[in-house]
Amino acid sequence: MWRSLLAALALMLAAGPAGYGQSDIHAPWDTLLERYVTRSASGIDLVDYARWRSDAGDRAALEAYISALEDIPASGLPDDERFAFWANLYNAVTVRLILDEAPEDSIRQIRPTLFSIGPWGMELTRNEGGALSLDNIEHDIMREEFEAALVHYAVNCASIGCPNIGLRAWRAERLQENLEAAARAYVNHPRGVAVTPRGLVISRIYKWYEEDFGGNDEGVIAHLLRFAEPELAEQIEANPRITGHAYDWDLNRAGR
Repeated sequence: MWRSLLAALALMLAAGPAGYGQSDIHAPWDTLLERYVTRSASGIDLVDYARWRSDAGDRAALEAYISALEDIPASGLPDDERFAFWANLYNAVTVRLILDEAPEDSIRQIRPTLFSIGPWGMELTRNEGGALSLDNIEHDIMREEFEAALVHYAVNCASIGCPNIGLRAWRAERLQENLEAAARAYVNHPRGVAVTPRGLVISRIYKWYEEDFGGNDEGVIAHLLRFAEPELAEQIEANPRITGHAYDWDLNRAGR
């Protein structure tokens, strides 16, 4: 616990606009991911929310990391650094929300109003003087400023059906390579694409955000083929018919 508290204090003292680029601002996120995220045998990243929730030091370290990012003027960062900044902030804020609210089964159980379908419209963070929701970060900033299709592989909604949260922080160095690796991992996993005798059952992400993947079934298929491994690509080309969409909203918690 004391190690985590000291790390959090060091981050709060060192971080900020002047310190960005002089030290690795995302190193604390690496440490926390390493401590609490494991990749299952099936290839899904699972978070030990219960153990993290019980560790006051590591909760303080997460809060300090988020606060440090909030104090950085994101608009002035180079493109790849800005992408990494927003993706890491989104994922860290989502984890903090799960730790604070402790939903039993799904992030969608966090409903700020009776008519909410989840917490994505809640103002949960800030930057450059403005309050921000997760929707603001993903849709108003990231999908507008970057290649929208790849944004979906970088942000994690604490659900089994989502692309992995990752075992390390996003960084500008090798960003494109790592984004494409994340896309391949998801497309080639059954929650991304499942081949059936009738055709393809694919993630509902490709339906919800079809405009980011070409705007129609043909565009989605072209996107999937961009990242499919040879065996899957052959199966898709043999029957490129989308017959359904699926998404698992169960919490991506360890011990499930």
